[in-house]
Amino acid sequence: MRYEFRRCQLSTMLHVVLLICAITPMAHAQTFTVIHNFTGGTDGGLPLTGLTVANNGKFYGTAWVGGIQNSNCSLGCGLIFQMVNRAGGWLVTPLYQFKGGLDGANPQGRPIVQPNGMIVGSAENGGGGQCTGFAAGCGTIFTLSPSPSASGNALGLWNENVLYRFQGGSDGADPFGDVVLDTAGNIYGTTQTGGFSSNCTPAGVGCGTAWELSRSGGTWTKTMLWGFGDGADGIEPFDGLHFDQAGNLYGSTYTGGVSEKGTVFQLTPNGQSWSESIVYSFTGNNDGGLLHSGIYVDASGNLFGATTDGGSGVGGTVFELNQVGGAWNFSLIQSLSSGGPRECGPVRDLVVDAAGNFYGTTRCDGANQLGSVFELSPSGNGSWTYTSLHDFSGPDGSQPFGNIVIGQDGNLYGTTSKGGQYNEGVIFVITR
Repeated sequence: MRYEFRRCQLSTMLHVVLLICAITPMAHAQTFTVIHNFTGGTDGGLPLTGLTVANNGKFYGTAWVGGIQNSNCSLGCGLIFQMVNRAGGWLVTPLYQFKGGLDGANPQGRPIVQPNGMIVGSAENGGGGQCTGFAAGCGTIFTLSPSPSASGNALGLWNENVLYRFQGGSDGADPFGDVVLDTAGNIYGTTQTGGFSSNCTPAGVGCGTAWELSRSGGTWTKTMLWGFGDGADGIEPFDGLHFDQAGNLYGSTYTGGVSEKGTVFQLTPNGQSWSESIVYSFTGNNDGGLLHSGIYVDASGNLFGATTDGGSGVGGTVFELNQVGGAWNFSLIQSLSSGGPRECGPVRDLVVDAAGNFYGTTRCDGANQLGSVFELSPSGNGSWTYTSLHDFSGPDGSQPFGNIVIGQDGNLYGTTSKGGQYNEGVIFVITR
């Protein structure tokens, strides 16, 4: 399922500095603060993912719309931005504005910041190929780097290099999730559609792919790792892939599997090829179903994730999968409550802190059915304690599609796709 958004034309701004502006007292001496209201203009709007924190403490993120308005994107094709705390205020600066066409458009995955400061990311649309419709293309994989004379803080001083343009059809299309890099710098990810299977509708769109981009000199070569959709395989991998310590890759699919409610899968390297196995097929009942978020792999090889739907509260679930004697066991950690609507649970990955606590967001669970932020803390004997950290109400943001990230100060940062002063989404922090 794709979620559609409506937006209004608003005034633009290049740099926005916001001091503390909306504080809500919370339990455990926590405070929730909106630190940026997106306008939908030059600073972007409708952020559909969370933030990335770099080793230098700066934050990076994406906006699905906003930026340059042209014939490819009347609302702007989206952008990559940087956020820095200076003198107690937050400075949000666009680094690159997408143009559509052969350039990318509408980034959904988080920007990945390499140690040298270069950004690697994906754009859902643009790039050309067989796909028709918005921004003319099937999506791209790109890098961004500041020009030698740039300070890294000014619009237009970052250079884009498109590494790959998806062609649709058997090649894949619509890269939604985060990319991941191995130690050699090769890039891995998924596309939500495309591939070889004919089991998805409309006919010919494909059920999704997993892929690798490897570099030899200045040339990047794409390799198909897996095409989804045949038999009881998963369908539509929305999020990216995650490595374990043995070099296996794990991910999730939105639908497919035995009950058509989604899967968790493993990709195992076998020389020059990869094989797939289904770790778990969801039923859509108490175990949940319909996965948008990816899989977190801990140091012991245990898998953690979330579903957007199902569970006893119909608001999605948080789960663990661990392997005993070669078999994977499913454990329910938490059923989330939606209060009525379906597919309101987590859309992006969970994040874990040094104490083993998990944090996540829900799209439209919570007291106001506008989304929430939650914490799950291990409390011994395999049990977990659930704490609601914030329920969104609209002016403070709504419908958080993005993940939580833990800043170097230990606080929790995230985005919402809507709400805020201009209904274009916000950036927020929960101070602990």
